[in-house]
Amino acid sequence: MLQRVRAQLRQVSAQMARRPVLCCGAILLICALILPITLTCGREKAVVALARAPGRFFPTDGQVLDLFLGQLEEAHVLREEADVSVVFYYAPWCAHCLTAQRVLQQVALRLTAQVQFVAVNCWWHQGRCRKQKNFFQYPVIHLYYWRFGPIEYRGPVQSEYLESFILRVSTPLTYLPTSRALHTFLTHQQQGVVGYFQFNSSPQPAGYISFLLSALHALRRDHQGAVRFAVVTNQAVAEGVSLREDESVYLHRHLNSSLVFPRAQRNLTAQAVCDWVFENRESVVHWIQPTGAKSYSLEAELQKGPALLTFLPHNPLSANQLLNQVTDVALRYHSCGSEDGVSSVPRCCQSLLASGAEASVCELCVSHCWALSVCVEHVQLSSAPCRSVQGSYSPFSQISVCCRSVPRPIPGSIPGSIPGSIPGSIPVSITDSITGLQCRTNNTLRFYMLDATLHWTLAQRLGATNHSGRPFITIINLRDETHYVLKHTDSLEDFIQNFSVSFSPLHRHLVGHKQHQHTQSLIQEVTSDSFLDTVMDSQRDVLLLYYSTWCGFCSLLNHVFLQLARLFQGNGALTVARVNVGRNDLPWEFMVDHLPSVLLFPRHRKQMSVKFPENTPMTVPNLLRFVLQHTSHAPWEESGSGAESASLLGAELHRLLREVSGRQEGKCEAS
Repeated sequence: MLQRVRAQLRQVSAQMARRPVLCCGAILLICALILPITLTCGREKAVVALARAPGRFFPTDGQVLDLFLGQLEEAHVLREEADVSVVFYYAPWCAHCLTAQRVLQQVALRLTAQVQFVAVNCWWHQGRCRKQKNFFQYPVIHLYYWRFGPIEYRGPVQSEYLESFILRVSTPLTYLPTSRALHTFLTHQQQGVVGYFQFNSSPQPAGYISFLLSALHALRRDHQGAVRFAVVTNQAVAEGVSLREDESVYLHRHLNSSLVFPRAQRNLTAQAVCDWVFENRESVVHWIQPTGAKSYSLEAELQKGPALLTFLPHNPLSANQLLNQVTDVALRYHSCGSEDGVSSVPRCCQSLLASGAEASVCELCVSHCWALSVCVEHVQLSSAPCRSVQGSYSPFSQISVCCRSVPRPIPGSIPGSIPGSIPGSIPVSITDSITGLQCRTNNTLRFYMLDATLHWTLAQRLGATNHSGRPFITIINLRDETHYVLKHTDSLEDFIQNFSVSFSPLHRHLVGHKQHQHTQSLIQEVTSDSFLDTVMDSQRDVLLLYYSTWCGFCSLLNHVFLQLARLFQGNGALTVARVNVGRNDLPWEFMVDHLPSVLLFPRHRKQMSVKFPENTPMTVPNLLRFVLQHTSHAPWEESGSGAESASLLGAELHRLLREVSGRQEGKCEAS
């Protein structure tokens, strides 16, 4: 067969050698047939469809200009044409972007005359934004003041917070034309920076531009805007804060001496002024905004020492009287003028009656008596009565002013509270024992503020009951694993004073999980509220299991305890219970060192509780033997049919013992 094929091939090759034109034509014909077949049948079909063109994320008739194709160049042009612009980078599939979309539309409706709002789709793969920006999360909000930026907004995606931040970027400096405006600015701001510039020689001095940029740098570093910047152009007003030279910057501090920017050591640049302010500022009250349930920002602050957390409803666009009260207490707490906490400078005080239906006395104390008459004019007692607590501090470095109302005691009023106070306010102690307390105690507190609307879930985990508009205040000591809750009838000053003493009379607050108890349940679920009533019942023996949901070994014991509870079902002398220590705080004397743990609390001898041995397997026979061994009576004596219950219990015990021994013998034979 092979020889025949070889012979035929030789004949074909001989004929092709005689006729080369025929050979070339055959080869071309074969290639012409193979090439179309290869191109049509061998090509793989595309399995990935092209992405559809994106649609508009914002409505066309809205106040937000939507660049849904990722036109980054057009966004740059619009940003340069506006004085203040907000650029919103989004991804259409992002749920957080959908939430922020509604918030941005609300803010744009109110600020469209002042601010340019632009939205850019930064997820479209053909857009320039996707190619140039490397964002790890969405949405991203950038603000631009003229050509300065970007200033990233990192606060809560709420309309009030976002609008407040945009307004601060729009007006980074506050103009103070009079001494009264200067006094009000330094009084109401926790941290104030004042710059003095003369506009006689130039419409915009170089130092003023640097000072303006330093305010924008501060907003970039601190989105909460705790440091406020103001400008003074009148020399008489500037002398109130000891500024006499042009292009001077003054940092006002409530507790320590105020400072003037050292132009001899540093150049007056925007970055230098911003760094100098943040290096020397003093923070009495800190705002923290934990992001999510497992935020490390709160834990980092609690690691620094005992902390006083105040949860209050906060609107950054309006004044908050509750915030002023807590700030006033924090200022007096940190005011250490001498070893005993009282200022060593002699003060001149005067008591004045406030006009109005409520009889109260307003006490004014200053360092120098010559300024007392001036301060009385600023109080304006004739126009409005004294508030419950109102702290004010003069911008002059020589005096310190504090005005407080001391109401007359009314029969039947709550001790430590002020009658006629604002609803929802914090009770204030009449005696001033908190001034300078920081220097007289080792338990130094740090004051923190949280928005109750945003973080009410955290407040409930710490013991808050109802969201009625009242502030929720608690002290957390992470080192001792304790926290205390301020009652509505107690004053904040007394609460801090009781925590600061050596032997604190405060009681540790126990947070428990509210759970509906099933009436037919064999195992009673114990919480923080029902723990003492259940375990310390002197008429019953209590077998208690300590467990947690994250404990894998605890879940394996459920069927064991269920079988044990069935043995004692209907028994009136023994209670089988369990407590989830991961969600219920217990008194220290009832805590255990590891999970799972079983404790028996005998009746009439609760102080002689017994712990199940750790080296003994938790089986039904072992637990039953443990109960019978440490009870002074048979558990079935209290039931109606004692003999029948005892015989059934004994038979069940023997059956379990035979089953255990049989399984052990089977394992030995298999090995």
